[in-house]
Amino acid sequence: MINVSTATAAPNAQLHVSVNRPNPVSVGTIVWLASELMFFAGLFAMYFTVRATIPADQWSEGTEHLVLSFALINTCVLVLSSVTCQMGVWAAERLQPRRTGSIFQVNRWGMNEWITLTYIMGSFFVAGQIYEYSELVEAGLTISSSPYGSVFFLATGFHGLHVIGGLIAFLVLLGRSFTAKDFGHHEATTAIVVSYYWHFVDVVWIALFGIIYFLQ
Repeated sequence: MINVSTATAAPNAQLHVSVNRPNPVSVGTIVWLASELMFFAGLFAMYFTVRATIPADQWSEGTEHLVLSFALINTCVLVLSSVTCQMGVWAAERLQPRRTGSIFQVNRWGMNEWITLTYIMGSFFVAGQIYEYSELVEAGLTISSSPYGSVFFLATGFHGLHVIGGLIAFLVLLGRSFTAKDFGHHEATTAIVVSYYWHFVDVVWIALFGIIYFLQ
């Protein structure tokens, strides 16, 4: 009986040791993004509070300067960058840092190519936002010109800073990929964590875009 019990206990012990634990880096990133979500929730609350307290005609004076078509194009570029980012993550999970064929064979791209494309699209979004700011300032809408200008530039500006932070993270990711002697699970985990942040930034912008440009 003792031998049977020991034999039975051994497999159970082995099973216990082999249980997969959550990746601490991924868990830490998700917790941090939850705190970022609270930050943006505060910005949304500020936006709606100001909108409810100032006269409607004063609010409309600010919204009339917005150009929906331009913002929609910029938004589509950012949303599509989440797709290219995820393609890069899937390549990283295959442990494929570089393309295995021609640059025109998109189906054979590696993580570096997809992340580089994502970086370009994110940079396009930031450049578009800077251009929009310049047009609004030229039209007389600034952060200090009106309550609407304040909430608009604060909400979109803080989001723009987060996009720039994501672009810096992409550069770090690409740097690690090019300097790594053997592309492995550490680099793949970095790609996954950066993608979490980028998807979060995209989702926040979709909410901001809908509120600012459609709920005027």
